Amino acid sequence: MIAIIDYGCGNLFSLSSSLAVIGEEWQITADKDRLAKADKLILPGVGAFGDAADKLHKTGLDEVLREAASAGKYILGICLGMQLLFEKSYEYGEHAGLGLLKGTIEPLARDIQADLKIPHMGWNNLHVVKQDPILRRNHEGDSVYFVHSFYAKNCEESLLATAEYDVTVPALVGKDNVYGAQFHPEKSGEVGLNLLKSFAELG
Repeated sequence: MIAIIDYGCGNLFSLSSSLAVIGEEWQITADKDRLAKADKLILPGVGAFGDAADKLHKTGLDEVLREAASAGKYILGICLGMQLLFEKSYEYGEHAGLGLLKGTIEPLARDIQADLKIPHMGWNNLHVVKQDPILRRNHEGDSVYFVHSFYAKNCEESLLATAEYDVTVPALVGKDNVYGAQFHPEKSGEVGLNLLKSFAELG
């Protein structure tokens, strides 16, 4: 069973619908006992990094995630959920992340041409940097859907795939049992469903 972590910052309906489409058993929960019993965890996320990190800390779900990662349980962060996996974010201040992956979250606007729109929103092609089991159904050039204003930097050791938006954007990261997608698999059609299916089969 895959548990979708409900901490008040996620797009839960479309994600759960996608898991249902690929035939996976799932539940949406913030209950620590249920999360401990789940086979895998998905951390969704929309909104501001600082608010989301604060909610995880106040509910104790940050420690649940760290313990799960240490125990070898597979975790997938999506969009803001991916960003929370890193060490810190510079989104309107400086905020500590979960520290499960090395790297920082920084503003796109600081690094791209001034005439490009923020947020980076729309379909972009994936460039596979490193082969990994989570990508076994996906291919070079697959198109996926992004919506974000901040992106990961200094994350070379976990980099699996990138996209281009004037700069190279880490699109998919993974180290050991911890994965993150900057794009939205649940909004990326068959390509996204393939990624979720491969994640479900890890282990």
